[in-house]
Amino acid sequence: MIFSKTLIGWYSNNKRILPWRTTKNPYNIWLSEIILQQTQVKQGLPYYEAFVTKYPTVFNLAQAPESDVLKLWQGLGYYSRARNLHTSAKYIVNELKGQFPNAYKDLLKLKGVGDYTASAIASICFDESTAVVDGNVYRVLSRYFGIETPINSSKGAKEFKALAQELIDKDNPADFNQAIMEFGATQCKPKNPDCYTCPLQDGCIAFSKNKIAVLPVKIRAVKAKKKYFNFLVFISEDRKTILEKREGKGIWQNLYQFPLIETDKEQNAGRFKALLKDHGLLKRMPFELSLYNEAPIVHKLSHQHLHTKFWIVNIKELGVEGMPYSQIRKFAVPVLIGNFIEAFNFE
Repeated sequence: MIFSKTLIGWYSNNKRILPWRTTKNPYNIWLSEIILQQTQVKQGLPYYEAFVTKYPTVFNLAQAPESDVLKLWQGLGYYSRARNLHTSAKYIVNELKGQFPNAYKDLLKLKGVGDYTASAIASICFDESTAVVDGNVYRVLSRYFGIETPINSSKGAKEFKALAQELIDKDNPADFNQAIMEFGATQCKPKNPDCYTCPLQDGCIAFSKNKIAVLPVKIRAVKAKKKYFNFLVFISEDRKTILEKREGKGIWQNLYQFPLIETDKEQNAGRFKALLKDHGLLKRMPFELSLYNEAPIVHKLSHQHLHTKFWIVNIKELGVEGMPYSQIRKFAVPVLIGNFIEAFNFE
């Protein structure tokens, strides 16, 4: 089909030189695809290079402590990706004897691997004719074919997958999949796409009908919920503080943070100090409380906005509950906490 051949031709002349494009090793492709979920290439590239340097094979990754994997992932967000990556590495090594699944249906059995990632690995590494559909692909197909079905609906997911599968070059699925993703990322961009040098311009319905700005269609997301986080940053005379490991399920599972008190609204100093009277450690000894940031730091996640204040708690001693300042950078923490640690500059 002309659409497919045009895309592949464009790709051969315009593709970015990226390290995972120089190999068909499924470990490397899998790693790059997991990192690039919810992450742009520019941000993900140094993480990919760090991972393949520290963990060059799936065996190395499987043998690593989860805490080390999370620490290396720090700053990328969506930490379930790192936990799933580690779990799947152990599954491949322990259950599959180190043999990476080589078919779409088997790749789907890996934790954290869905249709898109399985299709990417299967086509790039094993030449299986299974089409990828990600945000870039939705955008290219919806604009070129003038499709107004919402991309974040179940109907849209099925419609676009079927269309992509119909269009894929069955003799060259690897290049087709990479071409349509690259085209969406660098040519048919969300804003200010380069339509006037576009090789698909003549057949593009969105261009001919002036609908570039309104396609693809997306159902409006539910408004993010506000949460109010108050972190207690203990500072003792013997140069110790406290970090706690988050237990249970959640976006920051197994990461470390300062002791947290969540409230139903923003707190001022007087009201917050009254809340601390029942805090176990602060019952036992006097303390001084001060607010690090008057204006809350708003940390935006996909489903919630965290309005965050850091409260400095000066205390005489922490004993066994505390850790030396020199140790806190060794722990994997959410980017919100990591940014505070760097700004506060514990010395």
